[in-house]
Amino acid sequence: MSIRTRLTLQFVAILVVTLLLFATVIYYFTYQSRREAFTESLFARARIVAHVYLDGTRREDEASRASYRRYLRQFYRTLPEEEVRVFGTRNQVVFKEGNVGRAVPRSLLREIRRDGREVLLEAAHRQTVGLLYHDPGRGNFVVVASSVDADSRQKLDNLLTVLVFGLLASFVVVGIGGWFFAGQALQPMKRIVGEVDQITASDLHRRLSRAEGYDEVSLLAQRFNSLLDRLETAFGGQRTFVRDASHELRTPLAAIIGQLEVALLQQERSTAEYRAVLQSTLDAARLLKDLANGLLQIARASDDPSQVPRTPLRLDELLLQAHEELYRRQPTCRIDLDFSETPDAPRHAPFTVLGNEALLLSAFLNIMENACKFSVGSTAPIVATLAATRTRVRLTVRDQGLGMNETDRQQVFVPFFRAEATRTVPGHGIGLPLTAKIMELHGGRVEVASELGQGTAVVLDLPAIDRPEFSGWG
Repeated sequence: MSIRTRLTLQFVAILVVTLLLFATVIYYFTYQSRREAFTESLFARARIVAHVYLDGTRREDEASRASYRRYLRQFYRTLPEEEVRVFGTRNQVVFKEGNVGRAVPRSLLREIRRDGREVLLEAAHRQTVGLLYHDPGRGNFVVVASSVDADSRQKLDNLLTVLVFGLLASFVVVGIGGWFFAGQALQPMKRIVGEVDQITASDLHRRLSRAEGYDEVSLLAQRFNSLLDRLETAFGGQRTFVRDASHELRTPLAAIIGQLEVALLQQERSTAEYRAVLQSTLDAARLLKDLANGLLQIARASDDPSQVPRTPLRLDELLLQAHEELYRRQPTCRIDLDFSETPDAPRHAPFTVLGNEALLLSAFLNIMENACKFSVGSTAPIVATLAATRTRVRLTVRDQGLGMNETDRQQVFVPFFRAEATRTVPGHGIGLPLTAKIMELHGGRVEVASELGQGTAVVLDLPAIDRPEFSGWG
């Protein structure tokens, strides 16, 4: 069921219930008011009949009394199917008028004499009222009047007909109007759907229109435009990444293919030449392997943070492990380690964070290897300082190498970017982007400070944990 149909049905249902309640209230109060008015007219009729009877019985003969009643009847209207009886002090009928065919229950007469008046509602709009009439000279009489409220019956039937047909017509009008107004209300949504259908992966620069308002549709368009901004950025980064990765992968592959083709051009070559070709091919293959590993690590670091397993880690021990691994890879590189704690640092395992050991080890090795590569020829040692406060753990790796200008520094987190001053240094430009991804997964950040000719400082900042049950010490 479409939203338009559902809104129309809900609107019609609400209005139907409201109109039914309104019509019921109108009919009920009309019925009550007419019934009460007819009851009062019956009581008035009973009083008139009692008055006529008592005055008429004072006449000398029956002919005079009948003439008196005919005279008074000219001044009041006879009610439909009227029945009037006057009962004496012993509940005997002393006067009756109309087509009297039903007996009056003795219980009703007792109630009238006890309460002074009584109303009995019957079917088909018939009412019977009883009145205790007191005559000073002759005592108490009971007057019982009965009649059918034919006028109210007709008027209520007409009112019911008008209400039924009015409600049916209202339902039709409300249904058509609800369908129309629901369509009008959902028109912006249809427009958004049409605009979204026109957006493809090749034109993510397009945005939804009319997103400047403050209603729900405008807020939805604003949120969707924000989503498109993120998607465009992600797709742009992906295209750049694929382009640069293809370029970087093509270089070692081209070197391997070229070396092998040159080796096959000559039928006979010396052992030394073959060894040189194999060594060059091996170097290119290792370069290709390192690049592939770096790409896989970037893909892994881009995963959902909730899917990356993390455990409490001592970063001082992890730094020592990275230092040993770096010395094995580059035995000529010298890195001095410095561990410092502030007075408010946790007493239990001050360098403990919640993280993934393999990813953080890769981040440490990346920035330390970069420092070694860019410090070739410098006599000043590289310093790696691990500092802990109560809430943060910071690793700062500072070298005295080539450095970079501000323009290049702002691009260091772009995959495969190489600064102008470091073009001659071996590398692929994926170390710092990978490190930034790893820090983002751990809720940390990476900062780079550098000046051309003054060296570079890279800072890894991670949130610390200060709970002995996590650290494993205490």
